[in-house]
Amino acid sequence: MSPDVPEIIEVDDTRIACDGGGGALGHPRVFLEMGDRNFVECPYCDRRFVLREGAEAHH
Repeated sequence: MSPDVPEIIEVDDTRIACDGGGGALGHPRVFLEMGDRNFVECPYCDRRFVLREGAEAHH
């Protein structure tokens, strides 16, 4: 995967938290909600969290 492409992480819930995953090199923890979509992107690190196929969306 190219360094320009944001990391894609499959998740089982429509509500997630992201802290950049880099410990001290990460970013403040943010809580994200997918809403009616099946993905959400972190505004800090551009990670894309995608709802895993077959996971039940909790709205």
